[in-house]
Amino acid sequence: MGLLEGANWEGRLFTGSWEEGGAGTYPVVEPATGAELARLGAASPADVRRACEKAAAAQRAWAAEPYATRAAVLRRAAALFSEHSEEIAGWLVREAGSIRPKAAFEIGSTETICHEAAALASLPHGEVLRSAEPRLSFSRRLPVGVVGVIAPFNVPIILSMRAVAPALALGNAVVLKPDPRTAVSGGVVVARVLEEAGLPPGVLSVLPGGADVGEALVADPATRVIAFTGSTRAGRAVAASCAQHLKRAHLELGGNSALVVLDDVDLDKAASLGAWGSFFHQGQVCMTSERHLVAASVAEEYTRLLAKHAEALPVGDPATGQVAIGPLIDAGQRDKVHGVVTASVGAGARLVTGGTYEGLFYRPTVLAGVPLDSPAYEEEIFGPVAPVVTFSDLDEAAELAAGSPYGLSLGILSRDLTKALQLAERIPSGAVHLNDQTINDEMVNPFGGVGDSGFGRVGGPEANLESFTDLQWVTIRSEMPTYPF
Repeated sequence: MGLLEGANWEGRLFTGSWEEGGAGTYPVVEPATGAELARLGAASPADVRRACEKAAAAQRAWAAEPYATRAAVLRRAAALFSEHSEEIAGWLVREAGSIRPKAAFEIGSTETICHEAAALASLPHGEVLRSAEPRLSFSRRLPVGVVGVIAPFNVPIILSMRAVAPALALGNAVVLKPDPRTAVSGGVVVARVLEEAGLPPGVLSVLPGGADVGEALVADPATRVIAFTGSTRAGRAVAASCAQHLKRAHLELGGNSALVVLDDVDLDKAASLGAWGSFFHQGQVCMTSERHLVAASVAEEYTRLLAKHAEALPVGDPATGQVAIGPLIDAGQRDKVHGVVTASVGAGARLVTGGTYEGLFYRPTVLAGVPLDSPAYEEEIFGPVAPVVTFSDLDEAAELAAGSPYGLSLGILSRDLTKALQLAERIPSGAVHLNDQTINDEMVNPFGGVGDSGFGRVGGPEANLESFTDLQWVTIRSEMPTYPF
């Protein structure tokens, strides 16, 4: 039997069991066809309060379990993602518009997340400290309690599980709000896997819903840490609410990442990297190569080759054909992308290829001569658009690349790695990739940005310990001391 077959999940929420949502139900729509795939329960703020109460009540017993018990649940979860990979991939393709290779990568990476989290459970969680007093002094890491996770639509399983899995491994309970547009892939699948893996009831809740549900989760007194992935605009609101309620926030927000192409590279390879960096998953990735900064002496040829790669990419329904580019998530996103393209062309950019769409299928688009004050250069597009801008020397390249308020990922292509590394040191960025494009992610490494791309890191043992535990100082004396009072 399949992972989702036979489970009473349709039209319901998960709070350790499947129950009706306080805001009724809503349709899960396939972006490629507009077909209704299922109906899900919609959460209300009252559902958030009940789920957080359940989570707080269940968390102490979960944290008291031996670390081997928590690790075993996560190892079983990894095995279940593998066992049901075809079924899960089908949902990623139809619900999120993923092409098959992207779906396979997402599931494989989620298995890695679960294994890494299982290993996290047994790591040393403190250290012995020096003290001038006759006492034992040490620090230890303790679970924060309840973690709220708010995940986006674009890579729904990874961006849910990379916070859910380590938080659970370290003894926390989790309330997850997946984006309602991909709440089967990023929510129901997560709940079913962990339910089947033996996670105790109440330790995880999955509540699809709108902004009111996210606001309630951030404000709830039970949640002590919020892990949010989404737009910078929404992240500012989350950060403000967390500050008001004195709780930690880990924010992975938007990007406007630069791919810097120096004049000493193989241009066809560079254009291939640039096409992947801008067009992978229809450009709906926070790390997308949003700005192609190209040495003026090779820019014309690079742009021609980039357009050639763009024009060769098949666009269509990934559920029915072998395509490279699937649909954008919804009409609102398509209209935003097209508005950026048309406004930038109106401001003086040259449309080299693309700029058209059918339904939610947007052709890979290359823009040349992009003005620095146009939306294609200044904004995160989140669509399959590659703006090209030229620079005359390394000082101008550094100024352009560092001139964005975002700082998520950076790619620099050059045969001279010393020069490339020196250039990278002048550009604020959470990640730097020399001789690669900007979309790179490994589940064993800390990930996050600077500036308007957010703060905090998730991934890798040190970052996960920092994110999902509190550091406590403990002293022990064999005898009570005497004080002069």
